[in-house]
Amino acid sequence: MSAHLSYGRVNLNILREAARKELREFLDKCGGSKAIVWDEYLTGPFGLIAQYSLLKEHEVEKMFTLKGGRLPAADVKNIIFFVRPRLELMDIIAENVISEDKMHSPRDFHMLFVPRRSMLCEQRLKEQGVLGSFINIDEYILDLIPYDGDLLSMESEGAFRECYLESDQTSLYHTAKGLMTLQALYGTIPQIFGKGECARHVANMMLRMKREFAGTQTQILPVFDSLLLLDRNVDLLTPLATQLTYEGLIDEVYGITNGYVKLPPEKFSAQKKQGEAGKDLPTEPKKMQLNSAEELYAEIRDKNFNGVGAALSKKAKIISAAFEERHSAKTVGEIKQFVSQLPHMQAARSSLANHTSIAELIKDITTSEAFFDNLTVEQEFMTGVDTDKVNTYIEDCIAQKDPLIKILRLVCMQSVCNNGLKQKLLDYYKREILQTYGYEHMLTLNNLEKTGLLKPQTSTRNNYPTIRKTLKLWMEDANEQNPNDISYVYSGYAPLSIRLTQVLARPGWRSIEEVLKMLPGPHFEERQQLPAGLHKKRQQGENRTTLVFFLGGVTYAEIAALRFLSQMEDGGTEYIIATTKLINGTSWIKSLMDRPEAQAS
Repeated sequence: MSAHLSYGRVNLNILREAARKELREFLDKCGGSKAIVWDEYLTGPFGLIAQYSLLKEHEVEKMFTLKGGRLPAADVKNIIFFVRPRLELMDIIAENVISEDKMHSPRDFHMLFVPRRSMLCEQRLKEQGVLGSFINIDEYILDLIPYDGDLLSMESEGAFRECYLESDQTSLYHTAKGLMTLQALYGTIPQIFGKGECARHVANMMLRMKREFAGTQTQILPVFDSLLLLDRNVDLLTPLATQLTYEGLIDEVYGITNGYVKLPPEKFSAQKKQGEAGKDLPTEPKKMQLNSAEELYAEIRDKNFNGVGAALSKKAKIISAAFEERHSAKTVGEIKQFVSQLPHMQAARSSLANHTSIAELIKDITTSEAFFDNLTVEQEFMTGVDTDKVNTYIEDCIAQKDPLIKILRLVCMQSVCNNGLKQKLLDYYKREILQTYGYEHMLTLNNLEKTGLLKPQTSTRNNYPTIRKTLKLWMEDANEQNPNDISYVYSGYAPLSIRLTQVLARPGWRSIEEVLKMLPGPHFEERQQLPAGLHKKRQQGENRTTLVFFLGGVTYAEIAALRFLSQMEDGGTEYIIATTKLINGTSWIKSLMDRPEAQAS
């Protein structure tokens, strides 16, 4: 079930169609039967663009995962490698090709680099003596992938690390390219706002690219009124906090990858009859797709988890009332009418059963003492309670050897809410962590320091309380059931990134100049000239459409907060969200750990 990709005035299907067209053209270049060898990381993102049926139409008969040694047997004329431009993958491909050549198989080899072709990789293939075996080497520019009706992601897992640790701006270049592709399909975006160093770089690259393509401007009426580029490091606090929306918690607990979640199977096994217990219990995790094409999920995904139970029981009543109607269907017409609605009702019933099971799984966690204690400490830090002292809860968690990432999230949060920690306190935490979890984590702690997540306090002034008060980042008594403010997504904390977005729309950033200066990086506004005749006349009461691009990642709770703003009666702005990667605190910190898998050995 693929997502409905139309949201307000913006139809993201146009983007998906353009991506499919390019894929078809490449497949047609390789005439005859085909087998695709996939770089495993790409299968998820590609699944959001093209179903297997599209590949089959173009004579793709087999699909394999890229691994060393010989390729599996396949009676096809063409072998196509779909890969990211990584040197280690080139060595595996060379191994595959050499073993095929030894067999004297009459196959044609092709290579599709995603998202960019790489000279270094081609050089490596040449050194391995296999470059000449490839008939076609091409690139497939998969920059912005439509995840849902209002959500685009580049799924570039290393973007934050590259930008803030390694000073590598490749992902920013891809972002600028992706935004140019978007403007070619949806018209030039007249206003660009931004905050942060990376945002400035992306805007500069976009303006430069626009000058280079000056003669080839698209004559399309702009769909977007403005673009807001936001650096992740302008708001380091939000991803560290535990998300409290339904979708956010699913991601925190189980992890959502490319729109799918894997869940423990026991909850989903068909109800067993008495005496059959223990038989055939499923062992494979249950894989479920999560997007707004599923009516119930679209309704509850962005609710605070405390409002989900009521929504599910209301839905259960509606569904059972609909099934009851079959008793009152007397005439042939009425029975026919009921039967025609049956598939929809059955789908709704199974959707309800699934989400009731997921909600029960999550409730077991959110009602635990450990969850409550952790949340209490997070909320104390966010409200500025004792952020400059050793936290006894963190000490206890270290003593109990709780997962390291949990400790790092909390210590980083304390540091961010205190504008850095006093050297003595920082050294104490570092020593405790290294003695308990091993000295190999020294590199990880250095990385966290470089990115500003865990750092010594350089000035005695802590700006966080001023930022919190000016932007109303903490709202007492946040209404979780019927929210009237974005702070409901973290039960009291309004994400800084989304407050900045909200203030930009009304009354504008001039009203918060002082706070903007306290946050890292420049803030700016650029205007792009539109070709004559393409200036939009806004109708009375018509909403503005803003594309918000998070450079370095965004969480599901932030997305929920933006959707909430889009739906506000008097909001006046519809938001489309784009990002380099969908993240949560765990996946984010993991990306900054120095190769956790290499340390395990």
